[in-house]
Amino acid sequence: MNYTLHQLQVFLKVTQTESITKAAEELFLSQPAVSIQLKNFQDQFDIPLTEVVGRKLFITEFGKEIAHAAENILNEVYAINYKTLAYKGQLSGRLKISVVSTGKYVMPYFLTDFLHLHEGIELVLDVTNRSKVIDSLERNEVDFSLLSLLPEKLAIENEPLLPNQLYFVASAKYLLPSLQVEEVQMLFQKIPFIYREPGSATRLLMEQYIELNKLPIRKRIELTSNEAVKQAVIAGLGCSIMPLIGIKNELLNGELTILPLAGFPLTSAWNLIWMKRKNFSPVAKAFLHYLQKNKNAIISKHFTWVEQFAVKELLSKQLGG
Repeated sequence: MNYTLHQLQVFLKVTQTESITKAAEELFLSQPAVSIQLKNFQDQFDIPLTEVVGRKLFITEFGKEIAHAAENILNEVYAINYKTLAYKGQLSGRLKISVVSTGKYVMPYFLTDFLHLHEGIELVLDVTNRSKVIDSLERNEVDFSLLSLLPEKLAIENEPLLPNQLYFVASAKYLLPSLQVEEVQMLFQKIPFIYREPGSATRLLMEQYIELNKLPIRKRIELTSNEAVKQAVIAGLGCSIMPLIGIKNELLNGELTILPLAGFPLTSAWNLIWMKRKNFSPVAKAFLHYLQKNKNAIISKHFTWVEQFAVKELLSKQLGG
């Protein structure tokens, strides 16, 4: 056996994603590079680690055992690195955070300076859908999670970060922003309405609003990420309700427009959450302390535009457009 740590990392990521393409994306490698490393690793075993059935990659039972061993080996290597840094007096270790897809526009700004202060910290940031975020928190796979609606059935604690405002939006190329409220309501009967997937916080707020106002939806399109919804709306496939935090640039460059509709913006809040009685690592404890101490300064530095936008919208409504 003459496998390398890099091969172990590649193989473990392939087993976690069950996809060479996804593994390459998460490792910031090309697909051919991942395929070569996977083949070189496989060549050291007489028993198959993976198999392809109907163009889908599966991990064999033997492969799963090797993946478990690989994870243990890599964790020991990380531990050696962390202990070395700790011996030098540096804060070190892994900080694991899962965030919902729209949270990628929020969480990095609360992490940047902290990670610059502590170069020995390795960040694992999982951007995924809401149900997986909650599952990873419940299974104690992460230190923190970022959500815009708090889960009801988990015993959690939370640190509020930002308001989350959602607006009714359409493509500026296909619909004029000068439509009156009555005309906007008619759109629900004329063009498709684009939904997020079930379980999404945005989807939940959408459905609550539609049910409360008994809006007649003519046709539905369902997409699985905020980015996919945004591109579909820009392309003119339909209208949707979207978080302001994710469409700032598209509003500024005129690709999207906000349409007037009673009851908007819909509001929730971005919260960093963790399980009650969570046994924090030194790194997680340090990050929470940093966040509580510095969050107002971070918001003032990076997110004042959110509040300014809300004030502008309110004044516009009060003045009649």
